[in-house]
This record gives sequence, C-alpha cells and structure tokens, in this order.
Amino acid sequence: MRARRTFAFFVLASCVLTVVVKNRAADMHGEERSGDWTISKSDKPGKVEFSLIEHHHGGNSSHQSDWDAGMFVGVDFSKPGRQDVRFTIKRDAGVIDCEGFLKDGEGAGIFHFRPDPNYPREMQSLGFPIDDEKQYAMAVQDVSLDFAREMKKENLTDLDADKLIAFRIFGVDSKFIEDLRKEGLQVSDSDKLVAFRIHGVSPQMVRSLHQAGYSPDADTLIAMRIHGATPEWMAELKQRGYDHVELEKLIAFRIHGVSPEFIDKLQKLGYSHPDPEELIAMRIHNVTPEYINDMKSRGIRDLSIDQLVSMRIHGID
Repeated sequence: MRARRTFAFFVLASCVLTVVVKNRAADMHGEERSGDWTISKSDKPGKVEFSLIEHHHGGNSSHQSDWDAGMFVGVDFSKPGRQDVRFTIKRDAGVIDCEGFLKDGEGAGIFHFRPDPNYPREMQSLGFPIDDEKQYAMAVQDVSLDFAREMKKENLTDLDADKLIAFRIFGVDSKFIEDLRKEGLQVSDSDKLVAFRIHGVSPQMVRSLHQAGYSPDADTLIAMRIHGATPEWMAELKQRGYDHVELEKLIAFRIHGVSPEFIDKLQKLGYSHPDPEELIAMRIHNVTPEYINDMKSRGIRDLSIDQLVSMRIHGID
C-alpha cells in the first residue's frame, strides 16, 4: 500500500515539476541540486516519513527516513484536504527549499538544495575535506559543524567525512561514546562504533556482560549481536547449568544451533550436562535427540556423546 501511495506521489510530483520548476543559475561556490520529495505518514508518533530523490548528472540518489513533524516549519499535517506547501530545511551545509502539495497530511513536490559556500572551508579546517556530493549528503543528514567538532574531540581512529555521515545515519554521538566508555569499554574505532549501532551493541549490554564476569572486546560484542548471543539468551542457558561459558563458545552455540531447547531434550534422554565442546560437536555432526532415540529403538543404548559423534562421522545411521 505504501509503495503504491509513494508511486502516486511521484507521479503527482512530476506534474508539479512541470508547472513550478524554474531555471536557476548555479551558485558560484557550489552547484545547486534538485529533485523530488515525498511525505507519508509514519508509524512513529510525532514523525513523518520524508523522502528526497535527487536528480544529478543523469542519475538519481534517494534518502528516506522518519523526521520530526516539527522540522517542517509552517506545515500543518493535521489539515484535511489538499493544500499547497512551501518549507525550508536549514542546515550548516546548506538550505533545502521545498514546494509542492499535501493531501490529508501526505504529498509530494520538488526541492532545490543551495549549498553554503563557507561550509567546505570550515570542514577543511577541521580536517574533513569534502566535495559537492558529500556536502549534499551532510545537509540531508544534518552533519553540523558543531557535530564535526564534537566527534573530532573524541580522538577516534579513521574518522573522516564519510564516517561523520554514517554516525548521523546510525546515531553515533558523544553521549553514546561516553556511555560505552563509562562501562569500561575504551572504544575508539569509528567503524566499530557504526557496527555497534547497526547490530545493537549498547552500553547496557556491556554493563550486563561485565556484571556477569566477562570482559569482551569490540569484535566479540559485534559477533555476539550478529549471532544473537544476548544476555537474555545467556540467562536461559544459566538456568540449565551453563554459567560463565566462554563467549567464543556461546557464539559457537548460536552458530551451530545449541539452544536451551536442545539441552532440555538431551537432559530428558539422560545426558544431564554435556560439556560445551560436546554440545557444539553434536550439532556440527547432526547428533540430534531424534538420532539418539532412533539408536535406542534399535537396541543401541547408553552411548557416550563421543561414541554418538563418532558414529555420525562414520556414517552410521
């Protein structure tokens, strides 16, 4: 439904474009850019889904995310029916002028981006050289000069203009970095901070692991989140007697499918507390509870886990 609605807005925006687009000269300090915008309703309270589709040098680029409705000064999203709208989004990197229409709080139109001529010089002085493409992206993502200064003070490695844009997209800021460091994780790698946000590594997760006696590094934290080795899942294992298992083995549990349910089934079959290495080997070689039951039905009983694994390796089904 949303895709059809957005497509309809693009069609209407194209109609608007033929009526209201005007020839404008390129700014002497940077090329003016233009394209289409759409606004649709968001599932998040107080927000709208805002899209910018830029047309530049024969190609298109797009940005879509939820924006606070209050950022669109002068626009009444509660007004029913159709209304013509004009609004301006002001950033340090430049100004995005928009015009078009809304109908029942949703609509489309065209935009023009006017780059600020001082912004590249200011960014260069901070050690972040940028081109026209990056300046436009920094305007869309609101990479302000203050934000660049704040990030520079964090003494992060591999910090450049692209990372600043990624930080804004994924929500890496001074508070996030400070909160991680308060929990004893002295992270300074820009790429890993972005990965933390993408995969959900939080200060709360770090605190929980430290309280449980673990001292994970950044790579281990990311791997845990990628494979779903969460503190909540670890608590389920602890209830089954698997406490203080090495984090690398817990990650292997998730990779190979060692679950609380798998352990419960083994316990019912008389394997009360296999070692973590044994559990991993069983999953790797497909020693399942069903396989053990099948062996028992054939009169092959009281086999050790090593024997079961060896039987699987040698193709005894």
